[in-house]
Amino acid sequence: MVGEPPLSYLTTWRMAIAARMLRETGEPLGAVAENAGYTSEFAFARAFKRHFGAPPGAYRRERRAVSAL
Repeated sequence: MVGEPPLSYLTTWRMAIAARMLRETGEPLGAVAENAGYTSEFAFARAFKRHFGAPPGAYRRERRAVSAL
């Protein structure tokens, strides 16, 4: 119904949640990973980098620098 396989959709949804948290909160990466549905911070970081092309910490720093302008 949504035009992509269920696991792909789930990953996209989880990454959207994580990206929003990284931009809008100061929560530690472990908390972001848990809220996005990952039990391991390492697994979350790998999935996030694969999805966005940058590790979560770098993504957070970059987005905060852009929003500070």
